[in-house]
Amino acid sequence: MASAVNAGARLDRLPISSFHYRIFWLVGAGMFFDGYDLYVAGGVIASVIQSKFSTPLQIPQFVSLTFVGMTIGALVTGFVGDRFGRRFTYQINLLIFGLASLAAAFAQDMTQLIVLRFIQGLGLGAEIVVGYSTLTEFVPPRTRGRWLSFMAFLVVAGFPVTALLGYLIIPAWGWRPMFIIAGVGSLIVWYLRKNLPESPRWLESKGRSAEAEALMTSIEKEVTAGAGALPPAAKPPTTPQLTATAMLRPPILQRMIVGSWVLITINTLIFGFVIFLPQFFLRQGLTITSSLAYTLVLSIASLLGCALGAYTSDAIGRRASIIGASIVTIVAGYIYARFNAASDPTIVLSVGFVLIVAIYVQTAILFGVYTPELFPTEIRLRANGICNTLGRGATVASPFVVTALMASYQLPGVVWLMIGLVVIQIVVVWAWGVEPRNRALEDVAATA
Repeated sequence: MASAVNAGARLDRLPISSFHYRIFWLVGAGMFFDGYDLYVAGGVIASVIQSKFSTPLQIPQFVSLTFVGMTIGALVTGFVGDRFGRRFTYQINLLIFGLASLAAAFAQDMTQLIVLRFIQGLGLGAEIVVGYSTLTEFVPPRTRGRWLSFMAFLVVAGFPVTALLGYLIIPAWGWRPMFIIAGVGSLIVWYLRKNLPESPRWLESKGRSAEAEALMTSIEKEVTAGAGALPPAAKPPTTPQLTATAMLRPPILQRMIVGSWVLITINTLIFGFVIFLPQFFLRQGLTITSSLAYTLVLSIASLLGCALGAYTSDAIGRRASIIGASIVTIVAGYIYARFNAASDPTIVLSVGFVLIVAIYVQTAILFGVYTPELFPTEIRLRANGICNTLGRGATVASPFVVTALMASYQLPGVVWLMIGLVVIQIVVVWAWGVEPRNRALEDVAATA
């Protein structure tokens, strides 16, 4: 049906202004600490094992229950966010993982830490879903890939930051300060972003036209004050209002399959491989200090990968970027698996650098850009939440699978698992993936 407020077209025609940067940095700050909390596990795992705070058998539980929490958080957030709004949801989840992070710093034994990590996971899974989806609804289509990829850049910045802080802090003071940093930072951001606006697109999709119109008028007034007169808004496409049952029918069903599989793949690449890098290096004979130093070097590649994804997603499109980075992942992963960190450090670091870049090109696009774009506003968080739930759910088993593969086949076994997932990803994206580059969200929705 025709739009009364036309919030989508009015937002899309706004020139980039301080309004967009404010939204980006306030949402992005929370997303950064989400990434920090995700990646802090790598250094913490190595430390709790070395200090005898944990046994090796407890580590899969620590990692897996984090993903159980993230799986539940992603699913619940999708329904809560579409029902009660983006603003309510992104504040609640940030408060949850901020308080749980502080509590984790004072855990008395590994069982307490595992339980608190599960609670952290509830907030972490929710933040990923609502943060990307919220920004998707504010930024214009011509640069949407860049904005969302740089949001992923902020999330991934948690990787080198935790690697650097782990290298500086953990050998001297242990793992507890790492959680204190996460908790304090998250709560500061929670306070700062209390004044973020609701999504006008969501308000309009819920029939709250008066609120959507008032908010759009306020936004346009703010942008006009800095950028001058605004161009006219495009006429919105005439589309029916979709319900949740549309996720069970083509073509939304195919989009659900694409979104779910790419998130299963990228979650397993990150949390079945990247997050285990310190442990892999320890198993290959390096000290914890050398292991963390190797991880720090490779973590720099994650930022380069996100920056490259930000460029290619708008320059050549989402599908071409995903498929190209997937092919590089396969080739570099095969080479990487053939060398040992202790005997061939140059090759491990150089090929590993390329591999991490390729993985994080996909990370930037799949988490931040592609999946939220696939679905109409009225079901965006639910559909994205379900895709994230399946993605996170698959990684609940990955710590146990990785531990078994390492015991039987060492690092090559883990890498071959990753390669198999990426091959299927190429086929799914090529066969069923849509291309949202330079298209309004309403236009992408109209084709469904």
